[in-house]
Amino acid sequence: MSSDTLTLAQMLIGRRSLTPNDDGCQEILISRLKQIGFNIESLRYGEVDNLWARRGDVQPVVCFAGHTDVVPTGPLTQWESDPFIPTVRDNKLYGRGAADMKSSLAAFVTAIERFVSTHPNHKGSIALLITSDEEGVAVEGTVKVVEVLKARSELIDYCIVGEPTCTDKLGDTIKNGRRGSLSGNLIIKGIQGHIAYPHLAKNPIHLAAPAIAELARTEWDQGNEYFPPTTWHISNIHGGTGATNVIPGEVSLLFNFRFSTASTVESLKQRVHEILDRHGLTYDLAWELSGKPYLTPKGKLADALSAAIKSVTAIEPELSTTGGTSDGRFIAGICPQVVEFGPRNATIHKLNEYVEIEDIERLSEIYRLTLERLLQ
Repeated sequence: MSSDTLTLAQMLIGRRSLTPNDDGCQEILISRLKQIGFNIESLRYGEVDNLWARRGDVQPVVCFAGHTDVVPTGPLTQWESDPFIPTVRDNKLYGRGAADMKSSLAAFVTAIERFVSTHPNHKGSIALLITSDEEGVAVEGTVKVVEVLKARSELIDYCIVGEPTCTDKLGDTIKNGRRGSLSGNLIIKGIQGHIAYPHLAKNPIHLAAPAIAELARTEWDQGNEYFPPTTWHISNIHGGTGATNVIPGEVSLLFNFRFSTASTVESLKQRVHEILDRHGLTYDLAWELSGKPYLTPKGKLADALSAAIKSVTAIEPELSTTGGTSDGRFIAGICPQVVEFGPRNATIHKLNEYVEIEDIERLSEIYRLTLERLLQ
C-alpha cells in the first residue's frame, strides 16, 4: 500500500486550523478531488468554511463526513514536538488533529482515489461533507450544509463520519448512534434577607434541595438494545452574594440530559417541570437542545463497514453508542444510515496527540473496501 495517506495526513496536520479556522485544509482536499471528477461546492458561513463535494448524480450516495478544525493545543512546553509540525517517531504520527481527525480525512481521499481508479464508472455517487466548525459551537458548519442539501432534496443514503471511535485497537468499535444532549438553565427563586432573620426570607437553596435530590435519583428510562439509560447531571450551581450573613434571593443551576431513543425531548421536559411544580418552587427554566439521539441499526452500511474492518484487521467490531455528540446528529436528518468509524481515541484533545502509522494506511483500505461493498 502506498504512503499517500500518511503524506496527505502530514500536510493537513501542518495547517494551524484551530476552530473555526480551516487554514487551507479544504483547498488541499479540493485539489485532489477535482482530479478525479468531483463537483466542488465551497460554502462559507461567518468564519466557517464548509465543503460539499460529489462525484456522480444518481443514488445511492455514499458520503464521508468530517472536520478540518482542531481544538487548542494546550501548553506548548508540554508537547514533545511542535503540534503543527507533523512528527514521526516510534511508528507514530504526532500532531494536533492526528487522531481527531486529519488522518481520517486523508484516508477518505486516498480510499476514494484508489476506488475510482479501479472503478471509474462505479454505481451511485460518492460525496464528502467537510466543515471547520465541529470542535467549536457547531452552528455554521455541517448543520448549515445539511439545510442546503435538504432544501434542494439532495439526500444521502449512507454516511461514514471519520471521528476517532476505536479504544484499544483499530477496528474494535463502530459508533452506530449517539445519545441526545438536552440542557437546562434553571433559576429557583426565594427572598433575600439577613441570615439572622430567616423568617423574613426564603432560602432558595433549601427549597431546591429536595427537588434536586429527586431529579438526581429519578430513573428516566431503562435504555434499550443500543443505548444505556438516560442520565441527568448538574454541571454548575451558584447561589449567594459571597457574604456569610445574607440568605440569597435565588440559586441557579445548569444541568444536562444525555438521553437515549427510549425518551423524547418532550417527555424529559414534562417530567422535570412536574417534579419542580410538585415541590412548589418558583422558578425560570430555559431549555437548549444540542442534538437529538440517532441510531443506525444493523443493516447494509454497518454490515459493509464491519466486513471491511474484519478483512483488514481480523477484528469483529462492536457497535456502540457511547461518547458525546458528533456532526452525525445533523446528517441523520437527511440520511437513514449514519455510522462513525476512525482511529483510536486514546489521545484526542490531549497533549502529544498521535495516531499509529500503520493505522493510517489500514484506515484508508477499510474505507476503500466499504465503497467496494456499497457501490459494486
